[in-house]
Amino acid sequence: MTDEQADSFAALFEQAASTVPAATVEASKRRRGGPRVGDRIEGVVIKVGTDSVFFELDSKQQAFVDASEFRAVDGTMTVKEGDSIRGIVLEVDDRLGYVRAGKSMGRASNVGGLELAKANDMPVMGKVTGVNKGGLEVEIGGAKAFCPMSQVGAKFVEDPSKLVGQSLNFMVTEIRDGGKGVVVSRRAAMMREANESAGEVLRKLGVGIIVRGTVTGVRDFGAFVDLGGVEGLIPRSEISHDRGVSAHDALKAGDVVDVVVRELKEVPPAKPGAPTHKITLSLKALKADPWDGLELPTGQVMEGTITRVLDFGAFVKLAAGVEGLLHVSELGSKGQEQKKLAAGQAVSVVVKSIDREAKKISLVPAPDGAAAGAQVKEISLRVGAVVEGAVDRVETYGVFMQVDGTKGRNGRGLVPVAELGVQRGVDLRKLFPEGTRLTVKVLETGEGRLRFSVKAAKDAEERAQFEEVRSKAGAAATFGTFGDLLKKRS
Repeated sequence: MTDEQADSFAALFEQAASTVPAATVEASKRRRGGPRVGDRIEGVVIKVGTDSVFFELDSKQQAFVDASEFRAVDGTMTVKEGDSIRGIVLEVDDRLGYVRAGKSMGRASNVGGLELAKANDMPVMGKVTGVNKGGLEVEIGGAKAFCPMSQVGAKFVEDPSKLVGQSLNFMVTEIRDGGKGVVVSRRAAMMREANESAGEVLRKLGVGIIVRGTVTGVRDFGAFVDLGGVEGLIPRSEISHDRGVSAHDALKAGDVVDVVVRELKEVPPAKPGAPTHKITLSLKALKADPWDGLELPTGQVMEGTITRVLDFGAFVKLAAGVEGLLHVSELGSKGQEQKKLAAGQAVSVVVKSIDREAKKISLVPAPDGAAAGAQVKEISLRVGAVVEGAVDRVETYGVFMQVDGTKGRNGRGLVPVAELGVQRGVDLRKLFPEGTRLTVKVLETGEGRLRFSVKAAKDAEERAQFEEVRSKAGAAATFGTFGDLLKKRS
């Protein structure tokens, strides 16, 4: 069907429909097996003409709607062939086999039409002719109606006088005295349209689908987005790969965004009229993942910025969207170094390990003076080695010492009381205050299991001195006791 044929048919139908007697309309309403006046129908658009939009109800019947109902303010059409549209049956013509529909009943021309609209819960179009203290004065096909101020809009209307002269949709809520008192509600009509629009959007939504929406509000926990009648939430964690970016930094009301539907599920409404679906959206899902192609060799020194300090450690930003954890156990005695850290502070760290699947990076403090990009070689702490370090914590059962040249728990170990070479009951805090230098021998290794001995280190030193003196004396038989040798050495 060409545009000319479609337009001429629409004109012919309008002319024929205007001459159909009321009895014919009533008969069509009683017809079985087909649409009746007042029915809500849905079909697929098969032709968009200049004046009419034609859509197919089934293989045997078609309907059309005035094109003006689908024309935007700038004159463009909001529907195209293949789209699914919905409407209300206004007239049925058995002779021509077509159905005329509309988004509303149009301008009901008499009280009977208003009663039909009310009975079938259908909107009608009326023109606002004036404003009084109580609400709007509305003319509907020659009949006068009244819209209370509380029903003028979905929200409070500051200046209702701006609506004067406009033709709007209303729901008929009351008809008194044979049509002398007609009460209508624009709010109910708007809510109906919103619900229908929401239903249409929900039918098209699904997890993984990309949709476009408009940001309606931004909160600390995320941003609300209008998807065309229904609202979804982008949680803060789904706004950006960079956890340091707040919702207010990334979005503002009025922004148009493309998002991915992460979750869609039905929920019981919190109150009448409240949403019945929970829609979770993601903005970051459409952005490149900074972990893709990320190269961070373990043992490499990096410069980072602390983003937040928590009880268990500090998170350090290494790149946009990439953070590592500097665990409290790597921050000295009882995490005392942690108290010196604050968000925004620059730090040098070493990449200890990377879990790409879980997207977790473990960090340790970089050695003093280590340059960014350098590879840090771990100090070998083999059993039997004698090393030096400083006390960084004192407990009743011993002291903890940090080996020189190390930072974090890889170089921190315990010297038990029995290995300190002191008498029982002594005050360890007085004998070994924090910072005391010790020379110890490694008894046991392993992260978190380092164990040292001061006694063993002294024994090793004395043995070394003995061997030195013996070698100088020439023969073990000539020097008597070990003590004599030491006296000669001194």
